[in-house]
Amino acid sequence: MTRQPTISISEMKLNGNRAKTTSKTKKPVETIGFGCPDITDPHYFEVTIPRGRTAPVMVTEHFGVFTGMFGTEYIERVSLARERWKAIADDLQRILNERLNEDDKKLGRWQTGENKLDQFLGKELTVLAWAVEYADIDLIPVAIKNWAGLQPGERLWLFTVTAAATGGVMDGDRGWRKALRYALTENPTDIKPVRKKQAAPKKSNQKQLEDESYETLSLFEVEETPSP
Repeated sequence: MTRQPTISISEMKLNGNRAKTTSKTKKPVETIGFGCPDITDPHYFEVTIPRGRTAPVMVTEHFGVFTGMFGTEYIERVSLARERWKAIADDLQRILNERLNEDDKKLGRWQTGENKLDQFLGKELTVLAWAVEYADIDLIPVAIKNWAGLQPGERLWLFTVTAAATGGVMDGDRGWRKALRYALTENPTDIKPVRKKQAAPKKSNQKQLEDESYETLSLFEVEETPSP
């Protein structure tokens, strides 16, 4: 009869600690673009920037392994005029990279062609794109500041409720898409829209202009009406 080797209690504890350490130490998932997992069929967003300076930029959501759940491989979420994309691209890159840096993930940068994003960052980006697609071009800095001031969870909530009924590329000027635009561009901030220079107002209108003021409300705050 073959004698089984004996293992001391101290050796058992040592092996157990090694097993725990191994299970907790997982190799981080490689990413491409702005945090998109470099795996087979991920759920991700894609920002397509065509060559040249005039063609619009397309934002598309790809469902990957969840295609069966959504009934389609992808949805074109928004087509953004090039001048509007240029107005938000730098701020988007900076803020998205700040988020990636917090998670110790590789940073991204916009390039001509296909730019892949983590699905959650893509949804947050889409909220800003929806807000500016038909907005007054001078109000885009206001939209950027209001969007940047939201928590990630608030942006994701806005994406979810907007995408439920008006989440396609042709839904830009109705329902929640229109409400989102007004919420992010007309909610006052300390940024003054950059307007084209106009002729100086008549003296009789000067006092009226000086008396104009704006009351700041939170995006989710409702102004109370005094009871009679």
